[in-house]
Amino acid sequence: MCGMGRGHNVDLVRELSRQVPCQIGGGIRSVDAALATLKLGARRVILGSSLISEGAINTAFAQEAAAQIGSERLVFAVDSRGGRVAIRGWQEVTDITPLEMMRALEPFCSAFLYTHIDTEGLLKGIPFDVVSELRGATSRQLIAAGGIRNQAEVDDLDALGVDSVVGMAIYQGLMPA
Repeated sequence: MCGMGRGHNVDLVRELSRQVPCQIGGGIRSVDAALATLKLGARRVILGSSLISEGAINTAFAQEAAAQIGSERLVFAVDSRGGRVAIRGWQEVTDITPLEMMRALEPFCSAFLYTHIDTEGLLKGIPFDVVSELRGATSRQLIAAGGIRNQAEVDDLDALGVDSVVGMAIYQGLMPA
């Protein structure tokens, strides 16, 4: 609910969750924190850094979260810089590839949120070859972010069976809000 373990947005999450269906992430590093976020009204929680421990995929934590929360309420963030998973607010890059992470964690979540950090916010387009490979690696919902610049890219991702997160293109007026 807040990145890097600083502060919280409890009131904002509660209010937004009342108005629209939400999935909430950022700073959720325990099953208890995930359950508390769901109690605020979020439909799903996004877990990221907690899925990596000492440089390895933390399948035990993923399994525990799925057992206590339900995999249908879990989205796992896979943030990639230079082809490797980045954690802790994108500050630490691991040796794990997005493909490895998704394959290992697929049984424990309903969706993956893939962010291509290398193109995030740059309006250079998202690399379709990478997203296509990831789409082929999971039967779960795949949501992609990172450099999407126009409606044509959103449509192309949709044709692959991939949902989109668009930010900068909307902020810059390249796409309608």
